[in-house]
Amino acid sequence: MKNVIVTTNLPKEGFAQLGADYHVIFQKKETFSRNELLQLLPTADVLVSAFNYKIDSELIAASNQLKLIANFGVGFNNIDLQAASKRGIVVTNTPAPVIEPTAEQAMNLMLAVSRRTAELDRKLRQTDTVRFGVMTNLGKSLYGKTLGIIGMGNIGQAIATRASAFGMKIVYNKRTPLDKATEMRYKAVYLPFDELLRKSDIISLNVPYSAATHHLIGEKEFAMMKDDCILINTARGAIIDEAELINNLKNGKLWGAGLDVFEFEPIISKELLQLDNVVLAPHIGTATIECRIEMAQAVAQNINYFYSNDARINRVN
Repeated sequence: MKNVIVTTNLPKEGFAQLGADYHVIFQKKETFSRNELLQLLPTADVLVSAFNYKIDSELIAASNQLKLIANFGVGFNNIDLQAASKRGIVVTNTPAPVIEPTAEQAMNLMLAVSRRTAELDRKLRQTDTVRFGVMTNLGKSLYGKTLGIIGMGNIGQAIATRASAFGMKIVYNKRTPLDKATEMRYKAVYLPFDELLRKSDIISLNVPYSAATHHLIGEKEFAMMKDDCILINTARGAIIDEAELINNLKNGKLWGAGLDVFEFEPIISKELLQLDNVVLAPHIGTATIECRIEMAQAVAQNINYFYSNDARINRVN
């Protein structure tokens, strides 16, 4: 019998494919406390972590027989990957289920910022300052605009599909350019990073967070962007220098920003909360009922793949 510890309250139906060989310990509250987890870890064979639950070297060291950390999420910067690898522990993630809902959220933020939907909804509810009129409450259309996608992986391509349907022009930057057939599918044009910043009306960030992408967008990059550019981030907060983002929202360099993630998450800078030209969401890019169940199923599938030596496992170390 293999002991599976699930750190966070996740959909139980997603783990139905785990058979009688597994004893799954679920959390009834939101998460196990750190002390609770430290007590459980010595007998755990598998640890199911969530993207918002930090698995550091101390927790990993407390696990005498742990063989697998199956992360619920595509990002795995919540896990000390070096410590896990050093102890021979495999780490997996769940990339497939998050693609479509994250792309939906990116488009949702683009529309909300460009058409000022969230701002005007808030003002209608809280004040009587909103006037109805032909030349009032003007936003910006997505049609005909150039969308710059930084990180043209699965999520970036799913965004490109949606943006194309809105009549947008697609440019992108990626460490390795796409093959020509894929570029033609999305009518996407590869641009060097600096050129993409200069030519895009809207920029969507879709790169994983790492030391290389920390503050990828900072003072120099904001200066390169078009005036009235819109910046969308559904990746990780620290990819943007948040202080510089606030400066450029306040001084009018940017038309606006749509943020699903924040540099100091879950803390949100007070100035962001006070600005009308930013739409904020509490990291809900994958937060649909359907996606949460599919992510849990993908976690269970990775566990089965691990113990059956199946090459389809989503291994990240």
